[in-house]
Amino acid sequence: MATIVLCKTARTATRQCAGAHFKSLACSSGPLSSAHSVPCTLLPGAGWFSRGTGVRLMSYGTTGKSATSRIGRRALALGGAAVVSAAVAGLVANASHFQRAEMATRVVPVPEVREQEGDILERCRGFMSPPVTDVNVLQRKKDEMRTRMEMLIMETQAEFCKALEEVDGGKFKVDRWDRSEGGGGISCVMQDGKVFEKAGVNVSVVFGNLTEEAARQMRSRGKVLKGKDGKLPFVAMGVSSVIHPKNPHIPTVHFNYRYFEVEEEDGSKQWWFGGGTDLTPVYINKEDALHFHKTLKDACDKHHSQHYPNFKEWCDRYFYIRHRGETRGIGGIFFDDLDSPSQEEVFSFVKSCARTVVPCYLPIVYKHLNDSFTQEEKDWQQVRRGRYVEFNLVYDRGVKFGLATPGSRIESILMSLPLTARWEYMHEPVKGTREAEMLDVLRNPKEWV
Repeated sequence: MATIVLCKTARTATRQCAGAHFKSLACSSGPLSSAHSVPCTLLPGAGWFSRGTGVRLMSYGTTGKSATSRIGRRALALGGAAVVSAAVAGLVANASHFQRAEMATRVVPVPEVREQEGDILERCRGFMSPPVTDVNVLQRKKDEMRTRMEMLIMETQAEFCKALEEVDGGKFKVDRWDRSEGGGGISCVMQDGKVFEKAGVNVSVVFGNLTEEAARQMRSRGKVLKGKDGKLPFVAMGVSSVIHPKNPHIPTVHFNYRYFEVEEEDGSKQWWFGGGTDLTPVYINKEDALHFHKTLKDACDKHHSQHYPNFKEWCDRYFYIRHRGETRGIGGIFFDDLDSPSQEEVFSFVKSCARTVVPCYLPIVYKHLNDSFTQEEKDWQQVRRGRYVEFNLVYDRGVKFGLATPGSRIESILMSLPLTARWEYMHEPVKGTREAEMLDVLRNPKEWV
C-alpha cells in the first residue's frame, strides 16, 4: 500500500510556525485571546433546524434577530457524542433529551457562498494516511457532499495529530482498517507520550445497508425512512477524538463531526450533520474556560448569534452523568440532526466548528505544559477519569450502539477510554479546596462567555 507523505521542509516550517504561535499565546499575562481562530466564510442569515425531529434551531434575518418568532413545541432532541470508527456506531447515536426552541420564518434570502477547496490530490498529501475512499473516486466526485466531508474530516485529523505531535514530541501510530460490510477507517493513536497518556483521533467512512436496529433508532427520532425491499443504503462518516493528558492541569478534550446519508426507495436521499467539541478539566481555570468557549462562540457567531447559546445548552444536557448528578466537564457545543436551511450552509457551519479544534485546545496545553503537580492532584485526576469512563460506558449512545452492532471495530470504539482511572469509595472533596470548586461547577454548569 502506497503511503502519502508531506514534504519534510514544508512540514517542519509549518510546525515551527504553529509551535511558536501557540507558545506566544500561552505566555500572555492576561486571558487567552481568541483572535487566532481560523478564519472561515461568513454566512449571515438563516439558522439550522432539524426536520427529522421537529426541533427547529431558529431561522433568522441578517440583523441577527428572530423574525416572526413563536414558541415551538417540545420535541425529542437527539444526542450522541461519539463518532466511533466502526459500522454506524456514533453516527446514529441518540439520547432522550428534550429541547424547547423558537420557531421562526426565514424572511431574507441568503446566497450560498462556497469556499474554494483546492485540488483533491494536493490536499491528500497532507493527510496521516491516504483517504478511505480511493483518490480517483474522490476526484471524479469532487463536488458531492460525501467527498467534501471526507476531505474535511481527513484534514481535521491530520491538522490535530500534527499539532499534538509538535507539543508531545511523539508520533501517532496510524492504523488503517477495513470493514467487511463496506468502507473502513483510519485510527491514529499515541500512548505513553511525554505530554499525553493517551491520544486518539479516528476517521471512519462506512457504507452499506442499515441494520433494522439502526433504522428503528432513526425512526424513533422522527426520521421517515422508506427502504426498498427492506433495505436502506447509507453512508456515514466522521472524525472523532479524545485526548487524555498526563498532567492534571491540562484538560481532557473531545470532539467529533459527522455526516449521514440515507437513500430511500425512490432514489431520494436524506442527509444530516452532527458534532461538537467539549472540555473536561480536572481543575477549574477561568482563563482556560473563557478561551475555549470564546473560540467556539466566535466560530458559531460567524453563522448566527444563537448557535453558541443553543448548542452550549445542548452540550451541558447531553454530557450529564445522571447517577452522579454532575456534568462530565465544562461543556462546549453539541448538535445533531442538522439538515437545514441548506446542505451548503450546514456544511459551512460544520467546517467552521471543525477548524476550531486546534486553536481552542493547543494554547491551553502549552500554557500548562510545565506546571508542577502533586500526587494528591494526580489522584483527583484519576477519580475524574473514572467519571469519564462511567459516562462513556453507561450513557454514551454511540458507544453502546457500536458495541451492539455487528462488524464494529471495538478497539476504535473504546479508544475514548483513558489508560488509567480510579474509583474511591464514598469520595467527596474537602470543602474550600480546588477539588470542591471543580465539583461545584460540574453540579452547577456556568456561562463562561
